[in-house]
Amino acid sequence: MTALGADFALVAADLTTRAGAERAAEAVRERFGGLDVLVNNLGVDGHVPFEKLTEDEWHRVLDHNTTSAYLVTQAVLDLLGEGSSIVGIGASVALRGRPLGVHYSASKAALAGFTRALAKELGGRGIRVNLVAPGVTETEDEGLPPQLAARLTALTALGRLGRPQDVAGAVLYLAGDSAAYVTGTTIEVDGGI
Repeated sequence: MTALGADFALVAADLTTRAGAERAAEAVRERFGGLDVLVNNLGVDGHVPFEKLTEDEWHRVLDHNTTSAYLVTQAVLDLLGEGSSIVGIGASVALRGRPLGVHYSASKAALAGFTRALAKELGGRGIRVNLVAPGVTETEDEGLPPQLAARLTALTALGRLGRPQDVAGAVLYLAGDSAAYVTGTTIEVDGGI
């Protein structure tokens, strides 16, 4: 990364806890002094029938997908100045729901509400808050069974599943100056599913 002119630091922290979020914020404060962009991208999935959904599994998904965004954003808030941007990573199922994922859908819907409300609260400080909601996205480490991939692909208007760069492009747009008058919105990156 340094060959590209980037400066970065890796910090091991459990962002589902206040102590972990504050540890990460302190590392940013010490190394960089402030933040221009925060991307809340911590998340986990879960595939459990509702009648077998345990309280522990419910909290595991909600803590990773929603509570972490609250804790990290609050921990770094004093590092964000006018013109900065917060981008969350939601999911298109927040609007549609998904069987075997009530807790996942609920966590991503909560993140959408968090985004809209926080945008209204931080707008006066010149801080923008938006959400990217990907659909099914292919990654190198997570191959879908071929029949499921074909079924999901057929549901999209573009005839393919998402790629990581599709999501990254939306995040870069919302983080940058081209979106200087965009806040409180969700961009669905789902191929028109």
